[in-house]
Order: sequence, then structure tokens, then C-alpha cells
Amino acid sequence: MLAPAITMNAAPPQFDLAAARRAFARAAPHYDQAAVLQREVAQRMAERLTYVKLKPSRILDLGCGTGADLNLLGERYPQASRIGCDFAAPMLHEAARRGVWFKRLLPMLTGSRPQFTAADAVRLPLKTASVSLIWSNLMLHWVNDPAAAIKEMRRVLEVDGLLMFTTLGTDTLRELRTAFSSADAAPHVHRFLDMHDIGDMLVAAGFAVPVMDMETITLTYDSLDALLRDLKQSGAHNALAERNRGLMGTRAWHRVITGYEAMRRDGRLPATFEIVYGHAWNPAPRMTEDGRAIVRFDRSRG
Repeated sequence: MLAPAITMNAAPPQFDLAAARRAFARAAPHYDQAAVLQREVAQRMAERLTYVKLKPSRILDLGCGTGADLNLLGERYPQASRIGCDFAAPMLHEAARRGVWFKRLLPMLTGSRPQFTAADAVRLPLKTASVSLIWSNLMLHWVNDPAAAIKEMRRVLEVDGLLMFTTLGTDTLRELRTAFSSADAAPHVHRFLDMHDIGDMLVAAGFAVPVMDMETITLTYDSLDALLRDLKQSGAHNALAERNRGLMGTRAWHRVITGYEAMRRDGRLPATFEIVYGHAWNPAPRMTEDGRAIVRFDRSRG
């Protein structure tokens, strides 16, 4: 049986992954100071876990950054071993350092320290069916092939394991995109996938009962410089492969500032983030890798 074809509203953006990795590497030492949105979304993800019956033995935090969510998951599931994975090694160094500090601060916490591995989401150095829960907070929109990453997540999940993730949706940074469009036609702000496209990818990868929803979070800033500084400190540079490598001229930059200032409300500049939440279960396979059907028989008890 063939997986359903994916008809996407827009092609995924293509990133210069080396540039993105360098940006996150540079951001690692001060990432936590700027990661207000990431921490807020993590708390809202954790609230959703309250309604899920799950006792994971092994957790993968995919795109773990500096490891704050690993501590959150360790508090919720102290019996589970944890793995932090990120494509920027300096982020993992900060996560390891943070884990030692957190353990010293709260020595009463049980459980082992997390393990860390540097890898891309489409090629995870983990065995098939080796984790019970994959947690991925605001990582998927940094992948050139999100469908392949979702397929790889299913590979490493145990049967009946859970994938829980967030990513950014199409309305994210709409104000910034509009302001830059008044300057030139070059791409300055990343494009983001539609929630329904991601849901289709989950179904095509073989996940069962995918649940998707979204909400909008608006942060406000004193100035455009403050917004751009936050984005830079969190590693969110323009890493599009098609980006303009040159500097923007003074007149063009003035048009950007003027365009954004026109959106000021109550003395503050808004920055919209569309947060897409998703979770899905990994069902027992119905087919072998060579296409043969798997038939299961339940022995009746006499």
C-alpha cells in the first residue's frame, strides 16, 4: 500500500544549513536570555502532556538547544532516560553545563543525567524503535525536508510511542515580512509551512491519529532593533539559501523601519508568532519493508 501523496500549499523553504548551524553555535552562550518564546511554548506543550497517559522509558528531545526542556521532562518523568539532540554542538555544550548546574541546585531530583548527541533530524544516530517519546519544541521549521525528518522520527519511536512537537506556522513574523517587502523583493524572513501540510506529512509517514492545532502569540518590542537583537541572540538569522548576501542600503533600511513603525500600537511594535502544536502515535506496522502484509493472531485463552 503506497503512502498518500502530499500536496503542499507551498514548498518548504531551503536553508543554508551550514549558515544556520553557525548562527546557533554563536547564539549558544546567550541563547537562554532571548528564548522567552521557546520557554513559554515549552510550558504550554507540557500542559498538553498532562492529558496523555504515557510512562516513557526513554525520551528524545530533538532540537534540544541549551537543554531547558530536558530538565522539564526530567521533572515530569524522573524514571525515564533522556537524550538531547541538536545540530549545533555548542548548544549541547551549554546543555551539558546547564544540566550539571541544575542537578547541584536541586540535588533531590532523581534520574540520570541526559546524554547528548549532535545530529541532523533527518539522520538520527539512534536504533530503530529505541525511544518512547519524542519531544521537539520549535525545531521542525529549520529542516530542509520536514517530511523526511518526520519519517525518521517514526523510525526511532517504539510501537505506541508518542511524537509531540511544535513548529512555527505561516503567519509568523508577518509584520517583519511586510516591512521588509517595502524595501526590496529579496527574501529576508523565512517562510513557514501550513499546519495542514504538516498533518499530511504525519499521515504519509504512517503516524496514527495525528492531532494538530495552533494559536497566536504576540510579543511586543520598544524598537525594531530590539526585535532583531532577540532573533539574533536566539540563533534565528536569515539562513535562506536564496537570501541576499550583500548589505541593505541606507534608503532601503529606512523604508523597513518606516514600514514597521506604521504598525506601532500603544507605543509598542508587535511581532506575531503562529505556534503549531502536533502530536501523533506510532502504530504497529502493517507492512514489512519489502511490502509484505503483517498478519497478527491473538491466541484465545482456554
